[in-house]
Amino acid sequence: MAAIEPWFVKGELMLSCNCTVFCPCVISLGKHPPTEGYCQTWGGVRIDSGKYGKVDLSGLNMGLIIEIPGQMSRGKWTAGVYISEEADIYQVKALTKIMSGKARGTTHVLSILVAQFLGVHQKPITYEVDGDVRRFVIPKVIDGEIVPIPGSKPGEHTTIENSQYWISPQIIVAKANRSKFRAFGRNWDFQGRSAEICALDWKGP
Repeated sequence: MAAIEPWFVKGELMLSCNCTVFCPCVISLGKHPPTEGYCQTWGGVRIDSGKYGKVDLSGLNMGLIIEIPGQMSRGKWTAGVYISEEADIYQVKALTKIMSGKARGTTHVLSILVAQFLGVHQKPITYEVDGDVRRFVIPKVIDGEIVPIPGSKPGEHTTIENSQYWISPQIIVAKANRSKFRAFGRNWDFQGRSAEICALDWKGP
């Protein structure tokens, strides 16, 4: 594959973190610290359609772990990536470039802010949608279930729009019914804490 290929990823992301509801990072752009003074988070990605050059990424799932010591914009992030076990070597290389920020475009910010990369690991990954509920499982690593917070209008969720959050232009505010992460010497439980759901439309370079 060429050093930088045209790419895109469309799908959905669910994220669970240690903030009380709701995480200020979505609207603060790192100008204010997380509610606990530091950030611990995991995320799940469902790729409905995607390509990196000629490499098809459709149908794959990913998991993310991010740890931030203070304000987002100050960097020194620690990050790691999980990729579906069925992904072939070309798909793994493509997603590694995208999620490390080396493919530029939407995720380029990761190449600037991440100081320690915990690597890429292939595991069985399940991303389920059950009505409004999202469930994400990597056996023995992540066990999560998040649900949107209802808005004032019946049947509609609380959302944040028109922010400068790089992940997505619209965020569904949610909370974790269940949220456990165990790996890399970490043992997190974010039940009842902040979560979010958003459509992904990432691209580059």
